Order: sequence, then structure tokens, then C-alpha cells
Amino acid sequence: MPDPYDDENIFAKILRGEMPSHKVYEDDDTMVIMDIMPRGDGHCLVLPKRPARNLLDADDETVEAVARTSAKMARTVVRAFGADGVTVQQFNEPAGGQVVFHLHVHVIPRFEGVSLRPHTGAMADQEALTAHADKIRAALESA
Repeated sequence: MPDPYDDENIFAKILRGEMPSHKVYEDDDTMVIMDIMPRGDGHCLVLPKRPARNLLDADDETVEAVARTSAKMARTVVRAFGADGVTVQQFNEPAGGQVVFHLHVHVIPRFEGVSLRPHTGAMADQEALTAHADKIRAALESA
């Protein structure tokens, strides 16, 4: 049996405004932030506002909201970065690769011949994250 939802996880703190983030989008049900350890330029995370440890315990409304926002962000990051494609990833439980136990979806613009960067645990340059967030917000506004 998985552990119960921990409302002190980093994404819960970001959603409550207790931790800083580079927010790029928000609606009633979801928030999108830049990944601070991006595997590619424009790598962002879709978070539901409702508590859910992962896809295995999220209610249908939460899953639907996350899917809608993930699709919107996939289209947006491709346009914002002139990408050739997009990788959308979601991990569940430690065996599935999940590290932060609040449901989240990775949306990563992709380019022909460019591999994803390794997940080293090193934080990205804050100015680069700000610039990438600005690009995504501009693409959202022009849609």
C-alpha cells in the first residue's frame, strides 16, 4: 500500500505559494511551472491543484484536468521553441521513477538529433528558466 499524500511535498508548497517557482500557466484546476532541473530547454511541469500522490490515486476529474493542461502545454512549447516534437512523461511510485509524490506531468520540447540531458540533480540557471518561462507565456498569449 502506498504512503498517504504528504502535503509538505515541494509541489504542494509551490501550489500554496510557500516556495518560489517560475509559473507559466494557471487555471482553476492546474498550475504549470518550469522544471528547475530541466532535461531540455522549455521543460515544464503540469501540477493538479487537488492533492493527489500520483495517477494511481487521483480522481477522474483531476486526471482529466491534468490531461487537458498537458495537451495545451505540449502544443504551446512546440510553438514557443520551434520544436520538432514533444515528450510527455508521467511517473508513478518509486519503481516507476517517481521522485516527488504529487501527481505531475513533464512536458519537454524536443529537437531532431538532440538527446535529453541527464537528470543530474543540478539546478538550472535561474535567468535561463526565466527566459524560457517568458517564451512559453508569450506563446500562450499569442494563441
